[in-house]
Amino acid sequence: MNVGLPVVGIVGRPNVGKSTLFNRLVGRRDAVVAPEPGVTRDRKAAEAAWRGHPFVVVDTGGWSAYGDTLDNKVSEQSERAMGDADVLLLVVDVTVGITEPDARIAAMLRRSGRPTLVVANMADSGARDDGRWEFNRLGLGEAWAVSALHGRNVGDVLDRVLELFDLDSDADSGSCPGRLDAVASAAERATPDRDESISDSEALVEGEAAVPAVAIVGRPNVGKSTLFNRLIGDERSVVHDRPGTTRDSIDTLVETEAGPVRFVDTAGMRRKARVDADTEYYANLRALRAIDACDVSLLVIDATEGVTAQDQRLAERIDAAGCPIVVLLNKWETLDAEHREGVLGELARRLHFVGESPVLRISALTGRGVHRLVPAVSAAMEAYESRAPTAKVNEIVQLAQSAQPAPGGARVLYATQAATQPPTFTLFANRELPATYLRYLERRLREELGLAKTPLKLRVRRR
Repeated sequence: MNVGLPVVGIVGRPNVGKSTLFNRLVGRRDAVVAPEPGVTRDRKAAEAAWRGHPFVVVDTGGWSAYGDTLDNKVSEQSERAMGDADVLLLVVDVTVGITEPDARIAAMLRRSGRPTLVVANMADSGARDDGRWEFNRLGLGEAWAVSALHGRNVGDVLDRVLELFDLDSDADSGSCPGRLDAVASAAERATPDRDESISDSEALVEGEAAVPAVAIVGRPNVGKSTLFNRLIGDERSVVHDRPGTTRDSIDTLVETEAGPVRFVDTAGMRRKARVDADTEYYANLRALRAIDACDVSLLVIDATEGVTAQDQRLAERIDAAGCPIVVLLNKWETLDAEHREGVLGELARRLHFVGESPVLRISALTGRGVHRLVPAVSAAMEAYESRAPTAKVNEIVQLAQSAQPAPGGARVLYATQAATQPPTFTLFANRELPATYLRYLERRLREELGLAKTPLKLRVRRR
């Protein structure tokens, strides 16, 4: 997010339509939405714009006064969003009326002194508008009857939000006074009619297109969110020992010694046969989109459980996406020497296809070994973006053929690097090259060009 943009926080009790309103404001289906309560758990931020004025919208999990440890952590995230926002939208259900959680949240907001609008959601038609008057008793001003699902009256709420930002809401003003002077052009990057299929990782803001995106992926409950919080230096993602705590992909831009890096926390992914709820299905879908859009994937493996078949499938999925992979053996400090040797043996056997990808032994909880992560990512990115001169590529291929000719009289006549990200080489041959010989040429190119830490593609064209 651009520093300096005003922040709109969406808060309320569970299952009142906060994420639906968030998606409506940002103009795409960014947050997972389902009819059951408690779907959203982490704070999720995205840029939006209204009448030429950009701002940041923050979605939160449902605040609850009574609950288990996980509910309390979700409520803490919501309270942090209340403290960080410039304007707050308290979402309530017009069909239910005031509940005890609504009243307790309203009391917190009154004490905070933050500008707050009460959004009486579920007013899908004018017949429900009268229900909003009950919420005036919350002491936060006149409630707004809206339908986040259909967009009804949401524009009126945004007009009022601009007034609370102390901005000129005239669409024809051509300028953004006050705190938005330097970022007026950002409005073009976050228009509400954006394609709904675009994810956080794909929606890079202007000026940050060159910032590498690093996705943290793995099975449920292997420590991805703990690592994410460690890397960004903030409790941004809810961490709990219950599998499947993370539902959305959450990203944060971090300044590192190698420059800015966008870290993306993703939901834990299980086999399709075990995905038994729409919430988990859409969480997995967003995680897969993050893998496809990222520049480097960090595959987090729980070292105490070893390398499982699902870890292998995830590594294959990352390899198919064509991005470099850094393998992280988390909870390494809990293993004795015998178990460590066994895990490394499983890694070599199950993930042999990732080649010489970096393997780091870390503890996300204590931070041990995490300092080596950014240098490993930088090295993988450097190889991922490297380009070799055509003369050098042909020299390597010709020497490889001299040392080991291809069977059946096949021969590469000319070779060149056609693309980067990943490095892609085109081989012009006189006839079909066996797969075993292509693997031989790939190995020689990796060795001579220093491409051991990145995926590599070979394309053969017959002359």
